Amino acid sequence: MTTETDSTVEPERMNIGRDAPALSRALVALEREIRIDPALRELVRLRASILNGCAYCIDMHTKDARNAGESEQRLYAVAAWQDAPFFSERERAALALTDAVTLIADTHVPAAVYDEAARHFDSEGLGQLIWQIVAINAWNRIAITTRQTVGTYEPQLMGGPLEELSPNAVDRARQ
Repeated sequence: MTTETDSTVEPERMNIGRDAPALSRALVALEREIRIDPALRELVRLRASILNGCAYCIDMHTKDARNAGESEQRLYAVAAWQDAPFFSERERAALALTDAVTLIADTHVPAAVYDEAARHFDSEGLGQLIWQIVAINAWNRIAITTRQTVGTYEPQLMGGPLEELSPNAVDRARQ
């Protein structure tokens, strides 16, 4: 398989894990504290990344979801989850909340969306879900701003979905 390099794709601007390591580690530590079902975590990460147009994170989270056993059919359908029958009511509530929080300037998280999520998650679970949505939106903004190189993430090389910004992991992967 051959791939062409598009010259319109900007090169990576910086390695924020190396250039601001303490803050990068803090965001990694925050996300490690979030307790949410791993399959739902990847759906939320993927959906927010799609909405934000974060190619690096879309690549990463589809790989992580596949690695964790998620079906191709569901991964393809995340972009149009509202019209796909493959998601549970709980997942739909989480994806709707992901949409509302990610696009917060548009709707300011409507009460109906929040209430539906609260119907499917207890208060602790809802808090965990909100933190996951906030965390992936932070990662998306970092990856887009720094123009992380799309296609370089490999779960087996990087040690998992959170290590990719650590200076040691990036240096190991580039060797």
